[in-house]
Parts: sequence; C-alpha cells; structure tokens
Amino acid sequence: MTYGFETLAIHAGQKPEPRTGAVVPPIFQTSTYAQDGVGAPREGYEYSRSGNPTRDALQQCLAALEGGHTALAFASGLAAEDTLLRTICQPGDHVVIPDDAYGGTYRLFARVAQRWGVSWTAAKVSDVDAVRAAIEPGRTKLVWLETPTNPLLGIADIAALAAVAHDAQARLVVDNTFASPYLQQPLALGADIVVHSTTKYVGGHSDVVGGALVTADAELGAELAYHQNAMGAINGPFDAWLTLRGVKTLGVRMDRHCDNAERVAEFLTRHKAVAQVLYPGLPDHPGHETAAKQMRRFGGMVSFRATGGEAHAVEICNRTKVFVLAESLGGVESLIEHPGRMTHASAAGSPLEVPADLVRLSVGIETVDDLLADLAQALA
Repeated sequence: MTYGFETLAIHAGQKPEPRTGAVVPPIFQTSTYAQDGVGAPREGYEYSRSGNPTRDALQQCLAALEGGHTALAFASGLAAEDTLLRTICQPGDHVVIPDDAYGGTYRLFARVAQRWGVSWTAAKVSDVDAVRAAIEPGRTKLVWLETPTNPLLGIADIAALAAVAHDAQARLVVDNTFASPYLQQPLALGADIVVHSTTKYVGGHSDVVGGALVTADAELGAELAYHQNAMGAINGPFDAWLTLRGVKTLGVRMDRHCDNAERVAEFLTRHKAVAQVLYPGLPDHPGHETAAKQMRRFGGMVSFRATGGEAHAVEICNRTKVFVLAESLGGVESLIEHPGRMTHASAAGSPLEVPADLVRLSVGIETVDDLLADLAQALA
C-alpha cells in the first residue's frame, strides 16, 4: 500500500515499541550494548556511533519522506556535507557549486576541501548552460545545487541538471533544506543525493541541530554509511528523537509557512521602502515556472532588497519586534537577518558575496496580520 506524506511522517520507522507498546520511539540513551556472545551483537547493535535504534527510526522516516533507499542522520548539515564530500571526492577532483550558496557550504569548499585538493567552480544554477560550462570533464565528480538557493532564492531545474551531471559522469547533489521533502523530492527528479540541514524545517522548532543525506542508490548508501561510522559525525539519540518529533508535523507546518510567506511577499512588493522582492511564488520571479513544476508550493523563505542600501537594511533588521533577529531558519517563529553581515559573512569578497542591501526572512507560523504589522513598522 502507498501512504501519503503526512502518514509516512508520523509512522515510517516509528512502530510501537514492542515491549510496552509505547507509540513514541524511545530515546536509547546508551553508548554501548550487551552482546549475546563474542562477535554476536543483538540485532546488530554494538556501539552507538555505529548504530542506535532512535537514530535508525529517524533515518527510516527521512528515507521514506524523500523516496530514497538510505538516509543517514548527522550532527549538523555541514557534518553531512563533509561526509558526502570525503566519500565521493579525492584530491584532484572538482565540484560545481551555486554562485548563491549558503555561507557555511561555501566555507567548507573554499577553506576546507580546497586545502585538501578538491577544487570548485561557482555557477549560476538557474542557468543550465552555465552549469554545463562549469563542468570539467573527467574531474568534476559532483554538481551541487540548492533550490531555492540561500539567500537569493534562485531556482534550479533539477531534472535538466541531473541530465547534465550524468552526461559528465558526475553525481547531482541537491540541498533540499529550503524546500523540505514536503515541497520537493529531488530523487524523483533525477538527483543522486539529497542533503538537509534538519535543524531547519525538518526539525522545525529551533531546538536541535542536525543534518541528513538521502540516496536512492543502495551501493552509494552503503558507502556513505561506512564513512558516517568511520568519520563519526552522527547525531545523538536525544537529537534524533527531537528531530523525529518535529518531522511529524512537517506537512501542516509547511502549509502555514507557505500561506504566511505568500502574504508577506505580496505585502513587500507594494512597499516603497522595498526595491526588490525575491520569492519564487511571485509570477515575475525568473524561476517561477520551474518552481511550480517541481515544487508543491513555494516555501517559507522571502528575501528583499532595501531602497536605502546597506544601512537601511541593517536598520530594518534591528527594528522588528515579532521577527527575531537571528541566524538559522525554518522554525515555527519568524526570523530576520542581514545575510551580508551574518549567515553569509564568510563569502565576502568571493564570487558568492551577497548584496549589502539584502534582508532575508524566515516566515514563521504566527498570525500573519501580526507579521505584516511588524514589517510595516520596521520599514516605516
């Protein structure tokens, strides 16, 4: 039987606990497990870095939600990205990354992987030809996408770029953090690996840090699992439990995030203090048609550029009362930030530098009229 998304979010990997019938998977807060004999671990569990039932429940749920064979949970999104890079790449290899990527992802490539001998080229991922031109035949092992991108909310055509990557014998990676598996399923569109910062919409409550990798390729999944264990950047059982608790409401939360973001974006388009609104749900967004084709809805992230430049953008961020001035995104509360000075400061002076007048909103699930009133007074 095929189940719907919300049913999978609540039940996949989460059968009642067999001894007591508890409907919520227990937190197996243990580092090690008694074995039935030398070399005979019970149900395969020997050490919690290698396997933990709470983490396994989360991994099974994430695999089901993304339509994958294997999901792996990590201590953070960047831990997941680092494990993926070191599983697939070696010194001398090359990666194509977005010219509008999360600052932490850029830092991982430019300050860590590059020192290890993995080079990168930034390309506009909304332009298929630009990505194709950035590929170095024989050297490019990964084409790395964000869609929507962070923070300019560009849209990449996943199916088209999967074909481009595969023609070059490279794998396509999609960071699905902004969309979440509820709004977009990249594996079904041809991607090889999906990356998540589960800190964001998957967890959804700003109370836990985590990351994930999901793939439909069983062999690749086994390679990633080997490196997850060998490198050790797993999330703990309580973090896995919190994330699993959050994911149960992902569908209903995302619908409210989208409802509110649509209202916020429409309000901003009519405000004289706003020079440009970046939201793929707007009909004039250059990626609108592609987003409509591959996403269920357009997400809860909205960015805009202030008419008065950087000083004006910073002032707006400092004036909000309901929108909290903070990094991160995807929680139930609304957040506002200045990417150039906050989440993307590491990209300053690089091809990924963001506009100084940019403000990024993570639109939460509060009463939307309160959010609009808060923005109105901050922009006034």
